[in-house]
Amino acid sequence: MKLQHGSADYPELHRLLDVMVKLRDPDSGCPWDKSQSFETIVSYTIEEAYEVADAIENGDMDSVKDELGDLLFQVVFYAQLGKEQENFDFEAIAKVIADKMIQRHPHVFLEQKDHTEAELTANWEASKQAEIAAKGMDSDNSILANIPVGMAPLMRANKLQKKCAKVGFDWTELPPVVDKIKEEIQEVLDEVNGDEINQIAVEEEIGDLLFAVVNLSRHLNVDPETALRKANKKFESRFRKVESIINDKYQNLSEASLDEMEAAWQAVKNS
Repeated sequence: MKLQHGSADYPELHRLLDVMVKLRDPDSGCPWDKSQSFETIVSYTIEEAYEVADAIENGDMDSVKDELGDLLFQVVFYAQLGKEQENFDFEAIAKVIADKMIQRHPHVFLEQKDHTEAELTANWEASKQAEIAAKGMDSDNSILANIPVGMAPLMRANKLQKKCAKVGFDWTELPPVVDKIKEEIQEVLDEVNGDEINQIAVEEEIGDLLFAVVNLSRHLNVDPETALRKANKKFESRFRKVESIINDKYQNLSEASLDEMEAAWQAVKNS
């Protein structure tokens, strides 16, 4: 299949690749960039992905463009590391994802024409399993196979639940989902109100409660990561206003009582 874009259409991409080569030059490159490895830049990649999400949420397209550039730089960095180790380069990364997307979308690129969402999902999953088999990897037959352990916990909980729902392991109505949350809250309270608190058990019950809340968000078609990110943003905005109110009265926030801070919080919340 012939693509519409040629390499000459992207001079800035090639300039970016050249910039990365210079940054990693053994003699004249940047000391920090030269010292990095696949392992050391993983945390930066995750951070950049979240910054893209934050920019999108704020609706600032200039920031979105800027943060996408930072995220692209991460891919370019990995590509350069792969090239230096003679494993792969940027072109190989682009090829493998283009091939994969074409293979997984026969209704767009090939003669096969799936029409229903269920058919498209089934074809996607079948294509993924075929790719695993083609790589000669041991096939994990579980429906939970290939969900990255390192994925953000809320995201992974959501993914695990969605996978199970596809085979019918899911409630079809909302009441039992809510009841499960109430049950998990009670189990947390039972642990903390016992004669002797077992911190490991408390942690486990809190985990079960969070998992149940993710399940509620999934049933209500709410992405838990997005919801919590927005809740964090709202809390931060409100607390900064509380700080401003308190600082107008005191020199230091710690001088205010909890009741005074609560009163300021309610004032901000109701404003």
